Amino acid sequence: MTSAAAVDAVVRAGGPQLAALLDRTEARLAELAAGHGPTLALHATATISAGGKRLRPLLVFLAAGEVADATTEARLVRAAVAVELIHSASLVHDDVLDGAALRRGAATIVAAAGRTVATATGDLLFSRAFAELAAGEELDDVRALSAAASALAAGELLQRADAWDSSIPLERYVHRCALKTGSLFEAACRLGALATAGPPARADALALFGRRIGLAFQLLDDVLDVSGPASRTGKARGTDLLDGTVTLPLILARERDPQLARVDLRALSDMAAAEEICDRIADTGALTVAKERALAVVGEARDGLPPLPSHQQRALELVAEGVVERYG
Repeated sequence: MTSAAAVDAVVRAGGPQLAALLDRTEARLAELAAGHGPTLALHATATISAGGKRLRPLLVFLAAGEVADATTEARLVRAAVAVELIHSASLVHDDVLDGAALRRGAATIVAAAGRTVATATGDLLFSRAFAELAAGEELDDVRALSAAASALAAGELLQRADAWDSSIPLERYVHRCALKTGSLFEAACRLGALATAGPPARADALALFGRRIGLAFQLLDDVLDVSGPASRTGKARGTDLLDGTVTLPLILARERDPQLARVDLRALSDMAAAEEICDRIADTGALTVAKERALAVVGEARDGLPPLPSHQQRALELVAEGVVERYG
């Protein structure tokens, strides 16, 4: 989701209760970030405050639908806080592993304060996520988030194993994206559905919606890395290529330009070289095909939604539209 207007549309569709729950989530995130000493608090607060549009907490609340009691509201806020903390922690750790200088246009913690502080900040955010969720003593919630965190880590390990390998198959790449990104979106929706105690089939369907939306989100994010510009993405164009990360645009482009299949990513010495490869990828038409694949996944997500109240259905559809809007 690229704009405040898109988020506002979702919140309006979700009703006044959604806005109040999001405000409670923000307040709790700020409280947790500030409570661990000045150094970690400084960086944790900066990371959380730069957290974008809070898409994952939104999904927690939207998957839950109408909430009739304070106990369920408190459970949902804990879940929303926990998924956002896991997301923030994963970004900090990604930046450490990549040695990234920028995140959303601002200096990363690892660039500003070094690996030790950045790693500790990420660890803090991870630990606080599980502490927050465990405080509710809902074992199913902890299981759902634990599975997502494990999948996220497995996806990161897979990405590291695939680094610099421009021959990785499409299926392996999609599996990696489902692990690294889809799993946390899936958990957000499942946590929301669990809190309102609906039938298991409904929770499974909403979780699958989240997984598909997360996958499409990652596919389009990888397209943006090639298409840019930096003023829109908050990072230099071709950053993934310089890191040795092979994504959908290159996988599709190498089928159209045999020379791209033989590109040695380790030989890319600077951003200019990476941008040249981005231009060659774009020239093949691969970006259009990649976007079409992502749109197909979004369509599957929308078509797979279970029967829901009309306002809840519309709000979830607006989330799906907002994911697409990030590219368009």
